[in-house]
Amino acid sequence: MLKEFKEFVIRGNVVDLAVGVIIGAAFGKVVTSLVNDILMPPLGVLVGDIDFSDLKWILKSAGANGKPVTLNYGLFLNNVIGFLIVAWCIFLLVKGINRLREEKVPPAPTEKTCPQCAMTIPLIAKRCGHCTSALA
Repeated sequence: MLKEFKEFVIRGNVVDLAVGVIIGAAFGKVVTSLVNDILMPPLGVLVGDIDFSDLKWILKSAGANGKPVTLNYGLFLNNVIGFLIVAWCIFLLVKGINRLREEKVPPAPTEKTCPQCAMTIPLIAKRCGHCTSALA
């Protein structure tokens, strides 16, 4: 059983998945910082000095515990923008990888060589235009 587990863990798919999860987590932190620290402040200034992370609806005022019940739609908006950035980057990455995977199919030949004079002639020719020999 230990041998099977070792083969499972070492198998390429598991290692690839682990690398993908680790890179994805790091990339998520970068995107979160991009949204919160770079994109949202100028966007907030453009729409009237609004900090999107502070946008919320108060559903119930502060009670005995001192905390109001709020619907934090500004944080949700930040997360949606972060998701869209991650989705766009993944789309571009997959598109680039698929372009590299495409096999270039050479075009079908349209010419052939005459067996008598070695000149290039159209593929559908029945007689060579250079030496006038009949072609099979």
